[in-house]
Amino acid sequence: MSFEGFGQSTTFLRDLGRNNSKEWFHAHHDDYQEQLLEPAMAFVEEIGPLLRRFAPDTQAVPKIGASVMRINRDIRFAKDKRPYKDHLDLWFWRGGEKKGANGYWFRLTPKTLVLGAGMHVLDKPDLQRYREAVDDARSGADLARVVTKVQRAGYDVGGERYKRVPSGYPPDHPRAALLRRDGVYAGREMPLPPEAATAKFPSFCAGHFRKVTPLVDWLAGVFG
Repeated sequence: MSFEGFGQSTTFLRDLGRNNSKEWFHAHHDDYQEQLLEPAMAFVEEIGPLLRRFAPDTQAVPKIGASVMRINRDIRFAKDKRPYKDHLDLWFWRGGEKKGANGYWFRLTPKTLVLGAGMHVLDKPDLQRYREAVDDARSGADLARVVTKVQRAGYDVGGERYKRVPSGYPPDHPRAALLRRDGVYAGREMPLPPEAATAKFPSFCAGHFRKVTPLVDWLAGVFG
């Protein structure tokens, strides 16, 4: 199946948001398959080669639980007990391991598109490696330049969490703002573009991902 756009997908997501129950979803499971899941799989198939043109180790795997995130929400400890997401999430990771990986993400809602890249939250060992790389004169300066470049291209850079520079580093460190992060990522939320309903959408998204790839490349250099 070739990708022809997410035209019906946004309608399905809108209807799911209005009727977020197991009964409704089960009654419309065929619609889920045809209007959301099949286009999502086709999108993953087509964007993979586009991503690998500038990020050769990117994994785009058209399976639920791989590049296609599950539609079911984990409500075990959530106050919000709605059983399903009202959006489509896709994930394209760099390297061999998906868990904790660096890569590109995609979120489609009935009205918006979110595209981003990087690492949201670093675990303790990775956080230490990140801080050492930021502290290093060469790699730290490289990250500072990358962040500036990505921001000037129109993308928000997130991940700052701590109010103070972590212990072991001077408060006036030249890259204090970067040391206060527990993750580093870039992205943009935008109104749903007209390309989303067309076969051109994989190229549209790949164009945005290319612009934030300097950040992904820097992280790949640190974490492999």
